[in-house]
Amino acid sequence: MRVSLMVLLVAGVLAGCATQPPRPQAQVSDAALNALYARIDEATAGFDAAVSSYERGDASAAASQFGSARAELRAIADECLEQPGCDVRRVLAAQDALLVRQGRVLVGATEDSDPVNGDGDLVGEGDSPVLLVLPESARTVAMLNGKDLAKVIELNEPVKAALEEWLTWMRPQLLDTWENYQYMRHRMFPEYEKSGLPEALLFGIMAKESGGRVHAVSRAGAAGPLQFMPATGARFGLNRGGSFDLRFDPQESTRANAAYLNERFAELNGNLSLALAAYNGGEGRIARLSGKGTHDFWSSQVFNALPAETREYVPMVMAAAWLFLHPERYNLSFAQYDASPVKITLEQEISINEMAVCIGQHGNPRGWFRHLRNLNARWEAGRRIPAGTELELPAAAADAWLRQCQNGPMLAMSRELHEARPPVAPAVAARGAGSYTVKKGDSLHSIARRNGCTVQGIANANSIRAPKYLIKPGQRLVLAGCSRR
Repeated sequence: MRVSLMVLLVAGVLAGCATQPPRPQAQVSDAALNALYARIDEATAGFDAAVSSYERGDASAAASQFGSARAELRAIADECLEQPGCDVRRVLAAQDALLVRQGRVLVGATEDSDPVNGDGDLVGEGDSPVLLVLPESARTVAMLNGKDLAKVIELNEPVKAALEEWLTWMRPQLLDTWENYQYMRHRMFPEYEKSGLPEALLFGIMAKESGGRVHAVSRAGAAGPLQFMPATGARFGLNRGGSFDLRFDPQESTRANAAYLNERFAELNGNLSLALAAYNGGEGRIARLSGKGTHDFWSSQVFNALPAETREYVPMVMAAAWLFLHPERYNLSFAQYDASPVKITLEQEISINEMAVCIGQHGNPRGWFRHLRNLNARWEAGRRIPAGTELELPAAAADAWLRQCQNGPMLAMSRELHEARPPVAPAVAARGAGSYTVKKGDSLHSIARRNGCTVQGIANANSIRAPKYLIKPGQRLVLAGCSRR
């Protein structure tokens, strides 16, 4: 019974894929394609019923239900091949998934166990050196909502183009992200693990958003390693840090990021590309354009209506996540680091800048400044931190700190450099408040520059609101605190 069921299903799948008639060129509607894709889920449900019958010992019903599910998938594959725009890979992926699941049932494995090959490696991901280095996270690295991430990410033309970007001029940023993430992983990965999201996705987002620089701030005001805007950050609890902005905290921002993505998955039918588009372009816009997940990100109705930034963002994140899983396929090598953290207590006040200078490059040829900043994000780099404060350092940096920076010439040198001040031009005496009448073509910035003012000073004196600083011809401005040369 066990062998015959497998033979029947395999034979049916192969028969369904044996011929591929040429596709006509006319396009079909998204509604028709979505209806066809919905039938894949129905066939999967029929397979689930077959598994239940098999587990109850009803072999006859199981065989019939297996056959029906197989026939339906074969019919869907035939129809998909006839419809331009239909992604037959979805059908093939469903067939492949059913084969893997039936294999689990027939060998007595549980539905929650990972498919393995004869060597005990994860099927499809066993060639990933990342999984070998991080074996405890293999499931979370590779799975998204119960699906193999390698099958969720579609290697279409935009994603392939993004792969080339990462592997050429953006390779240094990708490698920087990897290094930065390794030293923060003990804070960030557990939040994704608890939320059931794949670690590769976290890496992909961070590579595109900040390169793993905790204090990154965009021109639009997004901040932190995962670039939250203030309002969205506040909605997910990143305004609880008092004077410290929790968007800069790697653990808190990862928690908020995971919560945001899971909220979008619930709203958008678990669609990864749409969830990423919402993260970049706004959830309201994506929900409206996609009909809350009815239309995929790549459909013309959604893709063509999005700004260029969002159209580029989604494949770039997916490509970075794919490279996280499969670096060796693309001649990409991720270095290994001893990223184990160590806590130290300062015996005297000192700044992160001074610590980085004193520690030097011991254990890291590029120095430790970035990692000291990332791990101790609450402290400004140039401000001295009080004695008695507990800080976290990578183990190699902590070793060098304790060995050569408690006192002695290196510590003295770092303090001397920190206390040096660059030359400052003598101040220009300020004139009394004058006035200026706005002319056509003027901006507040150009007026401030010509009159030796600050934009904020003129704005405050004339009740002009940031950030647009709107003015109009004929308007008379008070030039408080300006100094013409």
